Amino acid sequence: MDTLSDSASPLYEKVKDFVLTNIGSGKWARNARLPSEHALVEALGVSRMTVHRALRELTSEGHLRRIQGVGTFVAPPKPQSTLIEISNIATEILARGSRHRAEVIALERIDRPSAALLIAFEFADIRPVDHSVIVHFENDLPVQLEERYVNATLVSGYAEQDFTAIATFEYLQTATPLTEVEHVIRAEPADGETARLLQLRPGDACLVLDRKTWSGAVVATVNTFTYAGSRYTLGSRYMTRNT
Repeated sequence: MDTLSDSASPLYEKVKDFVLTNIGSGKWARNARLPSEHALVEALGVSRMTVHRALRELTSEGHLRRIQGVGTFVAPPKPQSTLIEISNIATEILARGSRHRAEVIALERIDRPSAALLIAFEFADIRPVDHSVIVHFENDLPVQLEERYVNATLVSGYAEQDFTAIATFEYLQTATPLTEVEHVIRAEPADGETARLLQLRPGDACLVLDRKTWSGAVVATVNTFTYAGSRYTLGSRYMTRNT
């Protein structure tokens, strides 16, 4: 990294421009860890106070995520979508006159989540999350692989539930009110484990729905729902705002 050139701009603004340029160019990707404050001071030839102010402002503007004891990371964007509503797959299957059952693959407490999870939950420090992996069956054919990470501070008792008897959706609905939802839909080929759980061939097409939910200003859950592309479609019908 080169030292900052002279200009009329305050030094902390030049540090901000340097960071944003690296993010915009893709050199520092989403969720990537930034160099330490000390490394930036040495590389850019500015004071520690200047670097600290620049990173603090970029964090408050939503460009960075700082986690105490872990580091500073490029914050992921927040795409918004109203195309898919939150629903209970068990209820959907039963409404079609089919049989539903769930198989719990994993249910655990993670005391030290990865840096990516800490960023996704917008934690300022290291906190535990609960984790579940469940396969949903329609008439004994697997149609959805559900993976959830749950804010253990916000939602109590999640890892102690029997999710073959109650849906995760139902438990979360009673545990905490959800006030905001973010959806991202993507298509990707099934990896080996996904193919095994959904009874597909590796490389078969899957629909993947990433969902993040908030309760007030607090992130409640970070979820991924993977559907066998040949067995499931995603869609919704809703009223427009003008209506």
